[in-house]
Amino acid sequence: MSTSPQRRGASPAGLAPSAIDLDGVTKRFTTPNGSVYTALSDLDLQVAPGEFCAIVGPTGCGKSTTLTLVSGLERPSVGTVTVHGEPVSGITPGVGFVFQNDAVLPWKSVLDNVALGPRFRGTSKTQANAAARDWLRRVGLSGFEDRFPHQLSGGMRKRVALAQSLINEPQILLMDEPFSALDVQTRAIMSNELLQLWDLTRPAVVFVTHDLEEAIALADKVVVMTAGPGGTVKATYDIDLPRPRVVQEIRFEPRFVALYHQIWEALRSEVDIAYAQTTDVTRAAS
Repeated sequence: MSTSPQRRGASPAGLAPSAIDLDGVTKRFTTPNGSVYTALSDLDLQVAPGEFCAIVGPTGCGKSTTLTLVSGLERPSVGTVTVHGEPVSGITPGVGFVFQNDAVLPWKSVLDNVALGPRFRGTSKTQANAAARDWLRRVGLSGFEDRFPHQLSGGMRKRVALAQSLINEPQILLMDEPFSALDVQTRAIMSNELLQLWDLTRPAVVFVTHDLEEAIALADKVVVMTAGPGGTVKATYDIDLPRPRVVQEIRFEPRFVALYHQIWEALRSEVDIAYAQTTDVTRAAS
């Protein structure tokens, strides 16, 4: 069922500040023709320390914008964004970001790509390489340290991306449709590996996806956003499926199916609205 509203800035238990708190956030952009586009409107969202939050919604609802606000890559037009109780005023420390496209340097080896974060923070090359080898082992890429990104499959590159983020031991992990380009089988494997890796350090995760099944299989809670422009939180659902989970198997559980139907009822109308808006724009342009 939909969760009840929480006190802003509080964890679900009310014992500690939220890892992430967006309070009355509106984000506007100026378009190339000079008009103003409202990506988010009066959005409230809290994520507790160690919580896995998935965000679903139609294209253009502001899901990715929410991530850029938490990371500090963008600033809100109205409202406040805080991370561990501190206002976001620049690039947020302690945050890892896994993008839809691989953020790897093609001219560097797998080992050098993964070691890059610690090196930037002043770790010696020897220590950074040792940590990189350890994380490559954890993501199943031992023996591929000397390969270059173009020599890897899509799934292997995603493993590199996870190692790149997790080697920095982020307290918050932001993920923007990281598995969308993978085939169905590889996507399921990567989802399982993500859950296993997340369980090692338990960062707070905000995972953006268009795939409702993926969201339910991974998350502690699923947030449904309204259609844009001016997307905001429509409903939040607790995912009371037991952990640890095997993504390929949990989808057959009766509780999973019930949650899917319940959340889809909220999501479907927003998808219909977004589709109608796209159709209207296409007709107007023709």
